[in-house]
Amino acid sequence: MGKLVQAGRASLSSFAAGLKPGSGFHCLFRQRPYHGSGTAGHKGWRDQAADAGRVEMDFSDFNVRGTMIRQMRKGQGAPLVLLRGSDASDGWRDYMDILARDFDVIVPEHPGFSGRAKPEWLDSMADMANFYLDYFDALNLAGAHLCGFDLGGWIAAEIAMRNPRRLASLSLCGAAGLLIDGAVPEDYFLASEDDWLKLCFSNPAVAEAEIARRLGPETEDMRLANAVVIAQLAWAPRWHNPDLRKWAHRIALPTAVIWGAQDRVYPQVYAQAWHELIASSRLIAIDGAGHCPEIEKPESFAASLNSFLKALPATERAAA
Repeated sequence: MGKLVQAGRASLSSFAAGLKPGSGFHCLFRQRPYHGSGTAGHKGWRDQAADAGRVEMDFSDFNVRGTMIRQMRKGQGAPLVLLRGSDASDGWRDYMDILARDFDVIVPEHPGFSGRAKPEWLDSMADMANFYLDYFDALNLAGAHLCGFDLGGWIAAEIAMRNPRRLASLSLCGAAGLLIDGAVPEDYFLASEDDWLKLCFSNPAVAEAEIARRLGPETEDMRLANAVVIAQLAWAPRWHNPDLRKWAHRIALPTAVIWGAQDRVYPQVYAQAWHELIASSRLIAIDGAGHCPEIEKPESFAASLNSFLKALPATERAAA
């Protein structure tokens, strides 16, 4: 067992005494080999999926006020920032390729992921949201579209509540952050990695393929280190911010609430709650998809998001 795994388990024990080894570290994806070491700016590299016909994209380290993160970037057009969940160390996926036909797709990895030391300043979800505001400043974004998935959806909502000045729209897909009485979501921290992925997809064949792809022994250290950061953000209160309901009315951006119609992690009542909390929102269901429609139904997800963005009023599209 790697030293990082041992250290990670010791760190997580501070969140929950008696947490079983091997549980609670899930939906954390296999990372493709890294070939660059740049700072701010982009070092081009060819994605490992080039044999599937993908063109070259940028994969780089990016320095945000002394905190290094990795980011992927591809495409041209209005900037579209994708904030992923516990899978934020994953490589380039099919839905990103589809979106990159029309947008400048930017996919950052969260601070402290991939075995990087958790930043000393990172104590809460508010810290993570403020970090991404600094990240947007460092990129000098203007009129960007922001889309967040699961944990990344929670981060995106916190960003939009605080300071949307660099944003033209918000999209939330299977977003965490809320807790509804009588509809407690499935607990990421208590399921095994295999069981969690089976919950995330409505199609068992897709779930099995993702288990085989993501849960290799070579990424065990990385997955557990990522889980330490996730626990810092979402252990208590469990996967929600009690204040979100009070302040979600401050989200004035055009918003798409995109949800897998068969989501078993956050059922449809959560999609409806986000829709009701954000006055400027539109609710979109992806049929035949569970918690990760962007992976299970990449064409349908990308088409829904693209349709929403292209239907924005001219002022938002001009800003982008």
